[in-house]
Amino acid sequence: MPRIISAAESVPPNVMKQDQVMEFAEELFSESFKDIKRLLNVFHNGQINKRHFAKDLDWFSQDRSLEEKNNAYLDTAITLGTEAIIDCLSNRLFLKEDVPYEEIDAIFTISTTGLATPSLEARIMNILPFSPHTKRIPIWGLGCAGGASGLSRAFEYCRAFPEAKVLVLSVELCSLTFQRNDHSKSNLIGTSLFADGAACVLVCGQESDYRKIQKQESSPQIFATRSTLMPDSLDVMGWDVKNSGLYVVFSKDIPSITENWLEPNISEFLSSHDIAIDQLDHFIAHPGGKKVIEAYIKGLGIDSEKADISLNVLREFGNMSSATILFVLKRFMERAKKGDVGLGAALGPGFSSELLLMRWD
Repeated sequence: MPRIISAAESVPPNVMKQDQVMEFAEELFSESFKDIKRLLNVFHNGQINKRHFAKDLDWFSQDRSLEEKNNAYLDTAITLGTEAIIDCLSNRLFLKEDVPYEEIDAIFTISTTGLATPSLEARIMNILPFSPHTKRIPIWGLGCAGGASGLSRAFEYCRAFPEAKVLVLSVELCSLTFQRNDHSKSNLIGTSLFADGAACVLVCGQESDYRKIQKQESSPQIFATRSTLMPDSLDVMGWDVKNSGLYVVFSKDIPSITENWLEPNISEFLSSHDIAIDQLDHFIAHPGGKKVIEAYIKGLGIDSEKADISLNVLREFGNMSSATILFVLKRFMERAKKGDVGLGAALGPGFSSELLLMRWD
């Protein structure tokens, strides 16, 4: 079965403390909400300490056109994506030796926070010496589920081509979608939560030379995946595309949906592989927010300790949409041991879920 051999991440240099962003939001939203002080509790309740943004706060205080935002997206996404790929293919924590760029068969590029045609990996291939025959699979529109979905598609690719080495690159610049004239509660919540970052993982097929390059005693082998779409749920999460850019759609019902809808989905998936929830050593969850993590714990009946890594990533980086679960996965790869079984889970627009079962082998 395909396995994940290396992982790396990259974040922009602008570090924003949560109190700084809260003060910015108070100034912006105070005229729209009479109870702004109470609503601003969302910044503290989310337990996020800091985030990384593509631009400093002064940049967001002015009106920006879609063109300006997307140009900023392209510049930063190419930089972060390039950094993440370089680190992933040379990371001495996971690799005995560098993986040559020309040995990469395909790049799955995940992003939903900007537009790029040619896509991001084509632009990065003009910077790094990949083979011109590298297959490009850009995936757009999966939002927070995108990182897990990218892993699932890479798994399927490496099952079809067991000698392959492929990259899953996720780049999300959520801050650049901020709308200073959108005074909705969804935008306020998004302002308290979303952040920027990139991550890259190397997935190798069973018949590749992964044993030659793998440094860790064991690596996560993906052995099953499941994609699920909830019917008639288009208004739960996503973007409204307007003249000035992308406006966040963020239902207040996401935590309750997570608690009530996801549990039977996960239970059925696990039982089809003769695994019970209490047999999982690791829960590799995309931290959509503190309330979403709490809904996972309550709905699945798992120990809260299994969500500690997800909560730590949320605390230190915020919600970076699709990239966040890859940040979480990297930390599990640094400490998991041979024989461990983990479940990866992420929710996204659709409304949808992506699930992966992994065994450290």
